[in-house]
Amino acid sequence: MKPIIEVNNLTFAYNEQSLAAINNLSLTINKGEWISIVGHNGSGKSTLLKLIAAIEPLQQGNITIDGTPLDDSSSYSIHKKLGIVFQNPDNQFVGATVEDDIAFGLENHGVPHDEMHERVDNALQAVEMSHMKRHEPHHLSGGQKQRVAIASVIALQPKIIILDEATSMLDPEGRIEIIKIIQRLQQANNLTVIHITHHLEETLHSDRIFVMNKGELVMADIPQVIYKHADALIDMGLDLPFEMKVNKAIFNETEYITTEELLKKL
Repeated sequence: MKPIIEVNNLTFAYNEQSLAAINNLSLTINKGEWISIVGHNGSGKSTLLKLIAAIEPLQQGNITIDGTPLDDSSSYSIHKKLGIVFQNPDNQFVGATVEDDIAFGLENHGVPHDEMHERVDNALQAVEMSHMKRHEPHHLSGGQKQRVAIASVIALQPKIIILDEATSMLDPEGRIEIIKIIQRLQQANNLTVIHITHHLEETLHSDRIFVMNKGELVMADIPQVIYKHADALIDMGLDLPFEMKVNKAIFNETEYITTEELLKKL
């Protein structure tokens, strides 16, 4: 598999007196992977996101994205390869209508007018929001707002999508819908997805899970292996996926289990 993000010996502190938020961290993410990043508050996962997305400047170490080393001269071109969906979609809205909001980013990227309209329509169709294109974003439901935020990112045709706690403000049904939309878009466009979440049930279908603690990457493996270390995860302040907790409560079993597998047992 071809790496699309390479992080080497990354260290970052917000000021000289504070402990490092990221401490000598190295990792590789391959093209087309779905990576879930988990960790308690203060573990460094949000700082890692900011460094990969060139929101914070590098201090020590280096990051390469799609073959391009990240530095001051390359940050603009790298921004075009990344799309970020944040926790609160209201913070991303700038247009008077849904279609205006999606078009705004395309205008900033100099996309021709005819192509811009085509991309807006295609993005709205992908998230099943075509019927809301002339509605005001702030009058939509939480799930609808997040779909529009995703459409705004998809229209820019990035190679990498970062979900920064993008489902945390939604109810369980809304979270499932958003994850399914992103999974469908990933498969259709061979996208690389970095999913930062505290809902560990959303990590069960990841290609790999990265577990962060005190600025370090302490585990990186497929879900079946990560969740064999249930006690260690709990010691780091993490919970277990809902499916595993139900499996333990009813069947007194602690192994990794997906939603579909649990439903069959029930």
